[in-house]
Amino acid sequence: MAEKCPFHKQAPKPNVAGSGTQNRDWWPDQLKLNILRQHTTASNPLDPDFDYAAAFNSLDYYALKKDLQDLMTDSQDWWPADFGHYGGLFIRMAWHSAGTYRTFDGRGGGGQGQQRFAPLNSWPDNVSLDKARRLLWPIKQKYGNKISWADLMILTGNVALESMGFKTFGFAGGRKDTWEADESVYWGGETTWLGNDVRYSHGFAGSSKHGAVIADEEPHRDIHSRELEKPLAAAHMGLIYVNPEGPDGNPDPVAAARDIRTTFARMAMNDEETVALIAGGHTFGKTHGAASSDHVGAEPEAAGLEAQGLGWQNSHGSGKGAHTITSGLEVTWTKTPTKWSLNFLEYLFRFEWVLTKSPAGANQWVAKDADAFIPDAYDATKKHRPQMLTTDLSLRFDPAYEKISRRFLENPDQFAEAFARAWFKLTHRDMGPRACYIGPEVPAEELSWQDPIPAVNHPVISETDIAALKRDILATGVDPSKFVSTAWASASTFRGSDKRGGANGARIRLAPQRNWEVNNQPWLEAALKALEDIQDKFNSAQNDGKRVSLADLIVLAGCAAVEKAASDAGHIITVPFTPGRMDASQDQTDVESFNQMEPVADGFRNYGTSTARVRVEHYLVDKAQLLTLSAPEMTVLVGGLRALNANYDGSAHGVFTTRPGQLTNDFFVNLLDMNTSWKASGSGNDIYEAPTAEPARRNGLPLGPILSSDLTPSCAPSPRCMAAVMERTNS
Repeated sequence: MAEKCPFHKQAPKPNVAGSGTQNRDWWPDQLKLNILRQHTTASNPLDPDFDYAAAFNSLDYYALKKDLQDLMTDSQDWWPADFGHYGGLFIRMAWHSAGTYRTFDGRGGGGQGQQRFAPLNSWPDNVSLDKARRLLWPIKQKYGNKISWADLMILTGNVALESMGFKTFGFAGGRKDTWEADESVYWGGETTWLGNDVRYSHGFAGSSKHGAVIADEEPHRDIHSRELEKPLAAAHMGLIYVNPEGPDGNPDPVAAARDIRTTFARMAMNDEETVALIAGGHTFGKTHGAASSDHVGAEPEAAGLEAQGLGWQNSHGSGKGAHTITSGLEVTWTKTPTKWSLNFLEYLFRFEWVLTKSPAGANQWVAKDADAFIPDAYDATKKHRPQMLTTDLSLRFDPAYEKISRRFLENPDQFAEAFARAWFKLTHRDMGPRACYIGPEVPAEELSWQDPIPAVNHPVISETDIAALKRDILATGVDPSKFVSTAWASASTFRGSDKRGGANGARIRLAPQRNWEVNNQPWLEAALKALEDIQDKFNSAQNDGKRVSLADLIVLAGCAAVEKAASDAGHIITVPFTPGRMDASQDQTDVESFNQMEPVADGFRNYGTSTARVRVEHYLVDKAQLLTLSAPEMTVLVGGLRALNANYDGSAHGVFTTRPGQLTNDFFVNLLDMNTSWKASGSGNDIYEAPTAEPARRNGLPLGPILSSDLTPSCAPSPRCMAAVMERTNS
């Protein structure tokens, strides 16, 4: 069997094409600025002017759905369909595309079609999904760039459900493909597939012998209390969710329920949505564990060129159909695996369950004293007894899950509605607001998890209004640095990963953002009070229905403050501004959901300290990536915000200028001054002092102590080169 550890001993590396020992091998802790250079036109084969939304809207959408419907039962000899229907396979493909999403940083999910790339395309949990995508290839060829792979994979899951009699909640297109692996995502620190000994303080080293983790020889006694590392949502390296055999392969449904609850909560799913997704998804299809995974070859990324991107070649029998090995589990949940039904929940409570082993040796459960009435996927003359996974039984033996499961069993319409809504949320959670949705099947209903913002229902402010409002803002007497800080605090919540946050909605004035430590409540209250007064005065003076939102005013105030700071430094600039933002209400704001977006650190405002795992400068790069900033943009923003005196607490850390509040390049000039050297302070974490800076101090220049984020633009060759450019120009 091919070794499945991604760090196994290899033959000597090629000596061309960027191979060999790289910088990251020598210095694994260096800043990864490459994550700020991803997904550019250099990696995109499409024309720079390609408009995906326009292309999608030109699609014959219902013809595409008809082709997908026909595909469901068009079984191919090279990869036959279970029960003559590909529905279960395609549901799994869509689920595993979307299901990598996690709330803490908004990364993962199906929004970029990342399942096509490493590491996801080679995860143990994604065995055989390479075949699912190849089955879609003729349809992708037919419709070309009018539908992205990202949209196609999710839509195919929807059509699979509909083809088996289920009414879905809807579908929205709009997911743009990326063309390379997203290297910004932290998938875990383990160096073995299926390990979890980094994400948990007491974890499992992993195994290369089964598609699913086999039981640890020494079951952990603390699996009921262990805490999963943030920002992760999956319980093992290479799994989408939890181990279906139970925690670390131990078949304990109650302990498994805790892992399930943690994982699904980190995907923004509550208990009802969790039960609906598991019970609804396992109404269809089967798992595959026909024999030991010793028969399974290398994953796609480790397979030879001749495999053409496919992997997991199977030497057991035909290697497909009845001989398929995927998870190592061999379970068909219902007697109608290609039709929507209540069978999963019925069997869950009707039978008592006995622990058994799959043909691959994995832990699973079989109904005690039950007749064999479950169909075989490939032999109509064979029947099987009902089977379940350890994680299925969690829906019965966890008290909260049991209550919901029984209610769904007694109320089929509630179950169907809950699954439809949870499936839509699962597959659309990372797409951002409804404004990003396109297509004829977008649901009309506005959902709370979409972070709704009222539509613009009034004329917006004109250029003349903008100029007058800027004058009013600067005449309030509020220190312009407070307007800069407030505008940054509002806008910098944006995450390009799941398109949440940002200035639109003005949620900085609402709980929980209004109370975040990083937002310096006294500063924030002063700025908001001044802007609310301006808003009231402006809106009450209009007789044509024109209005200005607080969201627009917060951004405009930041623009006005930056323009004033530049003017005070001798430069006349105009910061571009586009009106049209609206103000969300507290009722439209899920406090718990937004709490997960509170920054641990914000190096742009000198907030936060390093931890045992992560230094502040790495948090800075991570935030820059979420904000979709380039490395030069990150660098100039750090210097600009220091010059504008916008540290979160008003401190002088890194404010390398005798004229704070003016937009100058003094930060870069003085940071790169060779007459100043720095050393770590003994007074605390991330603090540095400049013992050689006495002459500068005598000239009135504050040069310390400073923080790690202040040194980031000069700490390594790449950012230092960018800082040097900015040191030479003051424009």
